[in-house]
Amino acid sequence: MAITGLFLILWGVPEDAPAQPVGAAVAGAPAASGTVTAGVGAATASADAELGGATSVSQVEPGAGDEQAAGEQATDTAQEAPGSPLVDTAAGNTRADPGRSVEEATSTVRQFAVDFTTLLPKILIALGLLLAAGIIVRLVRAVLRRVLGEWERADAVTAIAGIVIWLLAFGIALSVIAGDTRTLIGSVGLLGLALSWALQAPIESFAGWLLNSFKGYYRVGDRIAVGEVFGDVYRIDFMNTTVWEAGGPDKPVQGAQPTGALITFPNSEVLRANIVNYTRGFPYVWDEIQIGVSNESDLGYAMRVIAAVARETIGPSMQGPVETYRALLDQENLAYDVSDEPQVYLSPTDSWTDVVVRYLVSARERRKWSSALHLRIGEELAKPEHRQRVQPSYPTARRLNMLSDAEDQDA
Repeated sequence: MAITGLFLILWGVPEDAPAQPVGAAVAGAPAASGTVTAGVGAATASADAELGGATSVSQVEPGAGDEQAAGEQATDTAQEAPGSPLVDTAAGNTRADPGRSVEEATSTVRQFAVDFTTLLPKILIALGLLLAAGIIVRLVRAVLRRVLGEWERADAVTAIAGIVIWLLAFGIALSVIAGDTRTLIGSVGLLGLALSWALQAPIESFAGWLLNSFKGYYRVGDRIAVGEVFGDVYRIDFMNTTVWEAGGPDKPVQGAQPTGALITFPNSEVLRANIVNYTRGFPYVWDEIQIGVSNESDLGYAMRVIAAVARETIGPSMQGPVETYRALLDQENLAYDVSDEPQVYLSPTDSWTDVVVRYLVSARERRKWSSALHLRIGEELAKPEHRQRVQPSYPTARRLNMLSDAEDQDA
């Protein structure tokens, strides 16, 4: 539909429609010949009356002979009209003239060639305008990149400037070819209709790229989670975003560490999915580990021992991130209490109690610090002075008892 409308704008519709052959009109209405003859007679009578009435004109009614003559004249006229079918009066059939059809086709092709030759200079001018637009776009991009420098939204501004220049160039080129400035508005509407219908997904991805460029949801190097994708942003282009995948519960690598895989998703996900950025503006996250102890243990004593180990292990590295976190909260007038050392909590289960250690750590070092804490807490609880007061959780104790029974049977 858009292409058809564009052709109508470029070539237009003929203002003068071909007139209907006179012979066909006469053949289609034979009774009209009598009226015409009567009209001629009346006109003759009027002319004689003006001469003084010297001649007496009698009213002549059209007879059968006149009707036959009019019919024959209509048939002859229809046969002589260019491009009209030949009528076989004996058989009552109509057949086309092959020679006349070939002549009309040749005339149409010749007329098209003449029209194209007439449009050729305008087409060359339009191509020249598009070439000039390409040069201008390159110059504008170079100037904008130099002026904007390392500004985060420089790429988006540069892309929008290039799009505006190209749209104006295409509109002016079509106006030159059509010879009517109104074509600029019509061409923009037609192109917009065609693009919005046929290129919905690319347009949504480009819109997502623009939105991310101005809003800054993520940048190259950020660790993000978009839908089922989790990892570090590697590349962002107009249509897609590529991420180095990081591990998780349902992946071969369980910890939040790179798996080596590259995941590419369309930028349209910015418009649909939730975006979680773990490093933008504040590259630290709260993490937790759980240490299971039996319900028969001295839970207060276990909390004090584990908290002391956590403060010694990760407490010094939390000081800087905590200060930054507090400054961000104060800037947004959020009155949250942020502790500058690890916190310890209890979480009861059906068969034992989990001692939960909560701490602030770099988003890319979660597994490193959780491993260090597990190791140090395990070493501390294994000391003789803690064995009687802190017992491991039920599954671990049961497994140890089963191993001990197995050893006794082997002995």
